[in-house]
Amino acid sequence: WLTSDNMHHQWLLLAACFWVIFMFMVASKFITLTFKDPDGYGAKQEPLILTAVTKVEEVHVPAEKHWPEEFQPTGKAFSGSLIRQALVHMERLELLRNVCRDAALRNLSHTAVSKFVLDRIFVCDKHKILFCQTPKVGNTQWKKVLIVLNGAFSSIEEIPENVVHDHEKNGLPRLSSFSDSEIKKRLNLYFKFFIVRDPFERLISAFKDKFVHNPRFEPWYRHEIAPGIIRKYRKNRTETKGLQFEDFVRYLGDPNHRWLDVQFGDHIIHWVTYVELCAPCEITYSVIGHHETLENDAPYILKAAGIDHLVSYPTIPPGITVYNKTKVERYFSGISKRDIRRLYARFEGDFKLFGYREPDFLLN
Repeated sequence: WLTSDNMHHQWLLLAACFWVIFMFMVASKFITLTFKDPDGYGAKQEPLILTAVTKVEEVHVPAEKHWPEEFQPTGKAFSGSLIRQALVHMERLELLRNVCRDAALRNLSHTAVSKFVLDRIFVCDKHKILFCQTPKVGNTQWKKVLIVLNGAFSSIEEIPENVVHDHEKNGLPRLSSFSDSEIKKRLNLYFKFFIVRDPFERLISAFKDKFVHNPRFEPWYRHEIAPGIIRKYRKNRTETKGLQFEDFVRYLGDPNHRWLDVQFGDHIIHWVTYVELCAPCEITYSVIGHHETLENDAPYILKAAGIDHLVSYPTIPPGITVYNKTKVERYFSGISKRDIRRLYARFEGDFKLFGYREPDFLLN
């Protein structure tokens, strides 16, 4: 009996040792990613184009904002799936920081935190959250989440669709509406996140939404922007059909595209790079979600931000977030390799920063 009891205690001790080692490895990983080389790219970052703020200080979000409650040292049992999710998101942030430090990609990964960027960031002061809008990756649903959190509506189901994008009625202030000191405080202290998806699939989504279906009836895309692109980039000027994806790709891949962008104004947000929209190498984001794994990422973001008990992300239709390789290859099948390479050269920063592979049809 004594021998059996001793063996039982030895097994318990061994299990406890393994658990301590495992937790040490997780904590070590977290500490490394959060505190390693805090000035790695902060010292050389582009200045904020503001009247009083010169740069975003590397003041990290408090631990409870980075780390869900289950990871706090409360003695509760840890969720294995939550640990895996946390490690996935820490790996994403580590990749981002490494690419931000790559001098060879600096022109593709860095941008000034200008008014254009601050206009993209929505604020929830009540829960200390900043959300950077990256169109064509399910941002409408995240806006609904923030609208509820800000108190404009009591539930997501109550929000009329025409109100979501009406910034006079939806109760979502933009970061650019605050003073320089208030902007700086929020950038340094709030939980910050945005969502990405495969850059080429996002461009296809933008093309279909704005130039093919145009569900919200935004006539300027077809009647003003499309003709401007056709006049400049269509090879066969005798063709009378509407904007084709080939025309769109040629425009986006042109190193001199900016002269048209200025004419198009903020409508270009649907196809400019994530770098230009959210300045991920200048602003220290807490979480970066991926559209392809949104079923897991959305609950994780809500929990990491400490709001999962207040609101849920709307139900995701089956299969809508899955990367459609066949669709991407079909859209690019009629595009010249030269035009695809020029397009990739512009969006290479987005591919590298967020871990997306260079398309196979560029490697063949």
